Amino acid sequence: MPGDAVPCVPAPARRRLTTMGSSKSAELGAFLRSRRERIRPEDVGLVSGPRRRVSGLRRDEVAQLAGASVDYYNELERGAGSQPSEQMLAALARALRLTADERDHIFHLADRPVPRSGTATSHVHPGMLDLLTRLTSTPAQVITDLHVPLVQNPLAVALLGDQSGLRGLEASFVYRWFTDPEARRLYPEQDHPAQSRTFVADLRAALARRDAKDTEAGSLLSELLHRSPEFAEIWAKHAVAFRRDDRKRINHPSLGVLEVNCLNLFSEDGRQRLLWFTPALGTDSADKLDMLAVIGTQDLAGR
Repeated sequence: MPGDAVPCVPAPARRRLTTMGSSKSAELGAFLRSRRERIRPEDVGLVSGPRRRVSGLRRDEVAQLAGASVDYYNELERGAGSQPSEQMLAALARALRLTADERDHIFHLADRPVPRSGTATSHVHPGMLDLLTRLTSTPAQVITDLHVPLVQNPLAVALLGDQSGLRGLEASFVYRWFTDPEARRLYPEQDHPAQSRTFVADLRAALARRDAKDTEAGSLLSELLHRSPEFAEIWAKHAVAFRRDDRKRINHPSLGVLEVNCLNLFSEDGRQRLLWFTPALGTDSADKLDMLAVIGTQDLAGR
């Protein structure tokens, strides 16, 4: 057979493949609709108006929560849209408060690989996501044990920058801290040594709880040891301590330095953390945090 020959798929087989794809798209649309109809607006931080005609969420509300256009989401529910990306599926799972099994189901229906735990498209526990939704007056985000942000509330984006577009090792703030000088602008320079030690001790504790064959954790550690002499030096000291609470100073381009308490709520398996910030007593940070909602999201590239 010539090297450039293309196998011919018989017409009946092509029709079966097309029918299977269409069936899965229709099932995905029906499943999304069923999950949308079971959620009350107040469950996801939305206001339910007096003239509301549907018991669950409207399509435009799901689109807003997932960061999609209304037309695109409508196409998905009709089963006529294009195959959604892994990032879009993860966003829909969060918007619709899907369980882990339900999240896996929509990935299977979309013929996408189910994300590994700890990646930027990881499933966020609905209970943790519900708590995040209710934290409307303080910056908060859900991160993995490898410091990969999974979801941020608007005030966290305003304080720390939008970190939703980062992928691979770059998604981990610990990785960027030791490999990208721009990441360190988040903290005053005199605080860098203490932050480095804290990050390394926390990462050692997190990696010990993971399986020894975990490729994601192994790749992160290997790259940090290879690329950062500072990390390697601190790692060799074997300090270990989970970062449960901390008092830190954060640089903001408009508000200056904010001194805050950084608090963590861990999931049962330790893989995820709800991280939120409160103003440190005896400082002017309370007023500055109040200003975040007024200033809104800044251009914090590299943060």
